[in-house]
Amino acid sequence: MTSPRVRRSIRIFAPLLPAALAVALVLTGLMIDRPFELAAAETAKSEAGVLMAQATTPPAAPVAPATPQVAPPAPAAPPEAPGAATPPAAPGTPPLVAPTAPETPAAPPAAPAKGKKAAKGKKGAKTPKWQQAAPPGKIAPPGKYNAGEDPEFAKQHGWPVKTPPVLPGAILPGKRIVAYYGNPRSKKMGALGEYPKDEMLRRLKVEVANWEKADPSLPVQPALHLVAVVAQGEAGKSGKYRMIHPDALVNEVHAWAKEVNGILFVDIQTGHSDIRTILPRFEWILKNPDVHLGIDPEFNLIKSGHIPCKKIGTYDASDINYAAGYLAELVKKYNIPPKVFIVHRFTRNMVTNAEKVTLRPEVQIVMNMDGWGAPWLKRDSYRDYIVAHPVEYTGFKLFYHNDTKKGDPLMTPQEVLKLNPKPIYIQYQ
Repeated sequence: MTSPRVRRSIRIFAPLLPAALAVALVLTGLMIDRPFELAAAETAKSEAGVLMAQATTPPAAPVAPATPQVAPPAPAAPPEAPGAATPPAAPGTPPLVAPTAPETPAAPPAAPAKGKKAAKGKKGAKTPKWQQAAPPGKIAPPGKYNAGEDPEFAKQHGWPVKTPPVLPGAILPGKRIVAYYGNPRSKKMGALGEYPKDEMLRRLKVEVANWEKADPSLPVQPALHLVAVVAQGEAGKSGKYRMIHPDALVNEVHAWAKEVNGILFVDIQTGHSDIRTILPRFEWILKNPDVHLGIDPEFNLIKSGHIPCKKIGTYDASDINYAAGYLAELVKKYNIPPKVFIVHRFTRNMVTNAEKVTLRPEVQIVMNMDGWGAPWLKRDSYRDYIVAHPVEYTGFKLFYHNDTKKGDPLMTPQEVLKLNPKPIYIQYQ
């Protein structure tokens, strides 16, 4: 039997039940529909990201760790001149990490407009061309091009670059250079030192033939890329965290290059030395018409004071312009053909103010994508750090071991030639 108080409560609240039930149903509907709305928004965001990426990125592809990896120590090398550092540790190039969108510095707030100009307002500073995103509608549909291959993307960022007049005897752009990189004193630094001399040269000839077959339109120029100054993990007697190899070793590798009608690159890893101090030391060999230069921002840490192989270094356009100017003077002084000048790069900060690099007819500058990882990641880096920052010519580095250590295939000449612009300098490590 229902008590009087309960019957009275039912009479009071019964009229309110329909309204309460309606509110409950509405809230339930919102809770059910909301996840679908969120899923739809995330899907749209994801599709927009795919369009902006301009690359086919395999979802299961391993992303290389952001922490740089250092190659194992190399066999000891003969000490350099007085003040030499300890034997080289054969520094290794860190793995590539997925590139991020270019960071455009925020423009400072404009001063209040005055007088008649107040109505019109004032435009902000113009964003450099290499930092601008491709306009809507100019991006290739997903799947049409891999990263770094889209001709419209290259065009939007200033390719082809207007180069200085090509002087007599210039190697580029009439030939493609295919080089073996390393140091004979280290089996871990690259192909140049991994194999005995005759076997190494035989392998280089095979790669030259592969590239000639892949692109018959360009003759191939063989080259040996010798790291003559090797960054060190210890300061050594010089206190500069680098080791200068003896001139006799440079001459020896120069002779090897001549055996295959090749050219020699002298590569400098400055450590804590200034390129302005160390480069003139190599005039004795750079005055030869078949000897060229390479510099590696990764191992230039004089400004930051960090230890090589612990942090990635940097060069500014002013440093590159100094080295290019020095080479140009050698060309004039010794009346020799133009020099090819390789600048390695695999991060944005490795080269600052790239748009301020000065081009000269006496020097042909190659920005070389120097980093290892899966093919998709190498293409991403080529797009973001080479194509998006045009200088003059482009290069691409292939690592026999590091590129394939996670089960990925080594990119073939045919695959590399799909990049736009096509690399004209190919380096094997």
